[in-house]
Amino acid sequence: MPLTFDLPIEQLDTYQGKNPRPDDFDAFWDKSLTEMRSIDSRVELIPSEFQVPGAECFHLYFTGVGGARVHAKLLRPVKAPSPHPAVLMFHGYSGDSGDWSDKLGYVASGITVAALDCRGQAGLSEDRGSVIGNTLHGHIIRGLDDALKGSPEKMLFRQIFLDTAQLANIVMDMSDVDADRVGAIGGSQGGALTIACAALEPRIKRAVPIYPFLSDYIRVWEMDHAKDAYRELQEYFRHSDPTHKLESAIFEKLGYIDIQFLAPRIMAEVLWGIGLMDTICPPSTQFAAYNKITSPKTMVIYPDFGHEPLPGFYDQAFQFMARL
Repeated sequence: MPLTFDLPIEQLDTYQGKNPRPDDFDAFWDKSLTEMRSIDSRVELIPSEFQVPGAECFHLYFTGVGGARVHAKLLRPVKAPSPHPAVLMFHGYSGDSGDWSDKLGYVASGITVAALDCRGQAGLSEDRGSVIGNTLHGHIIRGLDDALKGSPEKMLFRQIFLDTAQLANIVMDMSDVDADRVGAIGGSQGGALTIACAALEPRIKRAVPIYPFLSDYIRVWEMDHAKDAYRELQEYFRHSDPTHKLESAIFEKLGYIDIQFLAPRIMAEVLWGIGLMDTICPPSTQFAAYNKITSPKTMVIYPDFGHEPLPGFYDQAFQFMARL
């Protein structure tokens, strides 16, 4: 068996992360949720150009924090009994909600699907964030200069995390959906959003994060893996703090959008997929979050795999969700 390039598995099993946690982390997210719940979502369903027998397909729009109109694909089974389960899907960094057709397996099993488009990425959601400073090459740092000046609520991933919970609320309120049987799934950025969604909406019943992003930023930095998806961390220092005078403050502010600190809020049953050769989202950063989950959880480990499709895991995830 190949050894992980990261910590030995025995240390991964107990690793608790290195990034600093803001002292007001829980208060910050409680206040953020209060803001989200105060919004009139103004939900709009528009029939999609894609329609097939057995499913109703819609563009779903809602108003999120900051006034942005956020988009998701919504697919409903035509003949499923009401109420029935639902699955929320979250996509990878820079992508979008994907094709309609790849969601039909769930619909055929009597499950409603809602797939979010993240703000400012390849889908139809708006990004209305008005921020100062550096936004080059990524969304981790979007709003970071505001956070350093005392306004962490302007960090873009704060808004995107809240969008996942708001979408969950909207779906759970649908008359044909059983609010007690809703799951969330996604890979990479989508894995991080799955964790955020399950943490911020504790009614989520089952969660499947696959090699999640956005965890333990200082560990990524110390491993010299601020590249690929995390490249913007290096670019931020090079352009905005070349002598690292603000390094401690920067990582502390990033703690507001670090999924390892949201993980203890999760009440869902968790099925986690990981490759120990993942150089994009290093295993230790994932274990930092996984080890903080106190609800029932299972990690499926692929020793020889990295940030790539994990054979057999997607079938396992589908069956896990089909039992909602």
